[in-house]
Amino acid sequence: MKLLVVEDEAKTGDYLRQGLTEAGFVVDLARTGTDGAHLATTDDYDLVVLDVMLPGLDGWGVMRRIREAGRTMPVLFLTARGQVDDRVKGLELGADDYLLKPFAFSELLARVRTLLRRGRAKEPEVLRVADVELDLMRRRVVRAGRRIDLTAKEFLLLELLMRRHDEVLPRSLIASQVWDMNFDSDTNVIEVAVRRLRAKIDEGFEPRLIHTVRGMGYVLQTPEEA
Repeated sequence: MKLLVVEDEAKTGDYLRQGLTEAGFVVDLARTGTDGAHLATTDDYDLVVLDVMLPGLDGWGVMRRIREAGRTMPVLFLTARGQVDDRVKGLELGADDYLLKPFAFSELLARVRTLLRRGRAKEPEVLRVADVELDLMRRRVVRAGRRIDLTAKEFLLLELLMRRHDEVLPRSLIASQVWDMNFDSDTNVIEVAVRRLRAKIDEGFEPRLIHTVRGMGYVLQTPEEA
């Protein structure tokens, strides 16, 4: 899942990006309201963590632009303001929840997961392809009844492959979605990650699911789909 954090305080923004990334999310960080509004209305995010006090365009303005653009992803407001009127204003503008600063990261993470669960209530919480099951909320993977332990990046990579199974994914797309970076042809990070994921998902199982399409990228595909 991909999140956007809009926070101008450098320490807080970096702290949130690191913590949410370690929790298994792909995270973009905007440090101004203008940048945050642009990203939120032009890219696809599952949730936005939005500070109220921002330079230039404040959080209220960002919130308005998000909803005016027809974006429906949940928004969690972060605010140092404890006044009821401010909290009501955020909710009336379309925010889904708010959290007062200072906050415990564990509480923020719990609220993020709750909002994501609520926002995806109509979507399956478990992805299934062949005999592989990926539980999005519990962060668990099982193949043929056997539990498979994955790193956070391996989990994100498998999730992407399963969501778009039978579709060849170029390395550039995988780099942006899983590592939040532009693809550099001189790096083999994607090849290494795919090799490690394949060793866990495919070795000792039939059929093999993760395939390399030479010169194009990777695809998760069953024999029936080939």
